Amino acid sequence: MNANTLIIGIGNADRQDDGVGWHILKNIAEKIGHEVPDDPGAPIEIDDERVDLMYTLQIFPELAETLSHYQRVCFVDAHTSDIPDEICWTELQPEYERSPLTHHMSPKTVLSISATIYGRIPETILVSIRGYSFQFQRELSPRTTLLTQEATDRIWYWINTPSQSA
Repeated sequence: MNANTLIIGIGNADRQDDGVGWHILKNIAEKIGHEVPDDPGAPIEIDDERVDLMYTLQIFPELAETLSHYQRVCFVDAHTSDIPDEICWTELQPEYERSPLTHHMSPKTVLSISATIYGRIPETILVSIRGYSFQFQRELSPRTTLLTQEATDRIWYWINTPSQSA
């Protein structure tokens, strides 16, 4: 951990658009002159003073400790038609959210854990990109591919813009 900003891609890279977070991380890595391993399970090791990158299948409680080391965090995930915007940009505050699923935790909940245990609340955003297809393959659908570039550009601008709380 070298930077004060962390980008966390969430999703299953083997389920087409669900892996959009992985593709965004690859795009950001390219912008800073690095490559991300082709295996989404491999650690992403990038030495850059602006940003650290992390990919995970899902959010888990132990992530709260990681968040506590950063001033700014951006979660990147896919969404379905339940959210009307193709790219949704949301500023998050800590909040415990119940889930009917035992394996699901929201960014707000892990942020709440970080605030409670570590006393740290980084400036946090969630960027979700509309997924159109969730087949068993690593390539994004054409429509989500187009959205990925726009989302990458917006996140890149955010990375390079001074924090509002600084």
